[in-house]
Amino acid sequence: MHNERVALLVQDTLKRFDGERYRLIAWCVMPNHVHVLLEQKQGYSLSSIVHSWKSFTAHEANKLLKRSDRFRTPDYFDRFIRDEKHFAAVVEYIRRNPVKAGLVDAPEEWPWSSNAYVEVVKK
Repeated sequence: MHNERVALLVQDTLKRFDGERYRLIAWCVMPNHVHVLLEQKQGYSLSSIVHSWKSFTAHEANKLLKRSDRFRTPDYFDRFIRDEKHFAAVVEYIRRNPVKAGLVDAPEEWPWSSNAYVEVVKK
């Protein structure tokens, strides 16, 4: 990981409103991007959830790193889960991402992911 303190900050930020604004299903904080599978709670748009994550983590990460540069790109990519097969594929993709990137040998070894904390919830 490029910076473990930033990875932990991002992970803690994702977990902060779990159960209130959304239900986290799977996540993985990578060195240069983040994967999240969630179920939105009524009254919270995906754009507002992502905006709050990005603005908070950018501000706090810049403080940690003692810098003021732009921390995150303004874009994000989203998709709707079509069916059970797609759901399972997305969970597996998120779970295996650190292995695929060559960062660890097994998903459970990556500390900044749902694999390290809880068994991934099945839909």
